[in-house]
Amino acid sequence: MYAIIETGGKQYKVAEGDVIRCDLLESEVGKNVTFDQVILASKGGEKVTLGSPLVKGASVTGKVLRQDKDRKILVFRYKSKKRVRTLNGHRQPFAEIQITKIELP
Repeated sequence: MYAIIETGGKQYKVAEGDVIRCDLLESEVGKNVTFDQVILASKGGEKVTLGSPLVKGASVTGKVLRQDKDRKILVFRYKSKKRVRTLNGHRQPFAEIQITKIELP
């Protein structure tokens, strides 16, 4: 059984027991979160339910394992012969979620 959910403008293929890393959610560590935007759902085998745009009555429940910041990436802008040099660092916040249950209609 698997589903494709949408959160934070991105789509994720999830199954029960999977751990996904998505954008930061407004939830505390240890709490349950519910994703209602299910785009596609499958019970296994040949039965696939495709939503238009969403599957009605389907939801995915997960538990927030941790919220943290990703490793730092460096963004360097440079213009030759103009003395323009800027160096910026960025750490993207994320939430790690373990999928516990997929409910289908």
